[in-house]
Amino acid sequence: MEVILLRVGLTGGIASGKSTVSLLLKEKGIPVIDSDKIARDLVQSGSEALSEIAEAFGPGVLAADGTLDRTRLGQIVFADESKRRELEGMLHPRIMAAQDRWLEQMRARGDSPVAVVDAALMIESGGWERFDRIVVVDCDESHQMARLAEREGMDEETARARLASQMPLPEKAKYADRLVDNRGSLEDLKGRVDELAAWLLDSGLAARKKSD
Repeated sequence: MEVILLRVGLTGGIASGKSTVSLLLKEKGIPVIDSDKIARDLVQSGSEALSEIAEAFGPGVLAADGTLDRTRLGQIVFADESKRRELEGMLHPRIMAAQDRWLEQMRARGDSPVAVVDAALMIESGGWERFDRIVVVDCDESHQMARLAEREGMDEETARARLASQMPLPEKAKYADRLVDNRGSLEDLKGRVDELAAWLLDSGLAARKKSD
């Protein structure tokens, strides 16, 4: 009999606290894969994706050692929507294929009834339709701006450009089966993630029981 796996998409805006939610879910024993890490692995030195990026955006996006200069690439794509979409067209299909391979590995292992894919642009890319549940981490734009300034050292103009490159959180929230409010303290968030983890595990176990 085929093992049922509840496939969960976790998303949110930049600096919304999505990575913290991922970490807390992992601490609860729920498998989570980080799509940012997938993207970093895809553009390692010598990779096909990195060669395509250098051809499309010029050798200036490569550092002296042949690795990707993320800062320079970011300056290019966040200043020009058409270039950002061109980059996404190169990376998103590869990222989604890697996500799907990982989900199949988790299903085959069968030791968890649920697995979570953490991806910032899941809604924008259309990839959300592949998941059984969508979880959106929600917060106010003022919180995002403050976190970008503190965490990344971004000035206001750069931070607003990054926010503008993504779907506004109120729009993303419309796709959510579950919202995680991150407007409070870390302790508040931990309590909400405890509730989220219980809901996900219950949903996954119910799906398996239904398939028996």
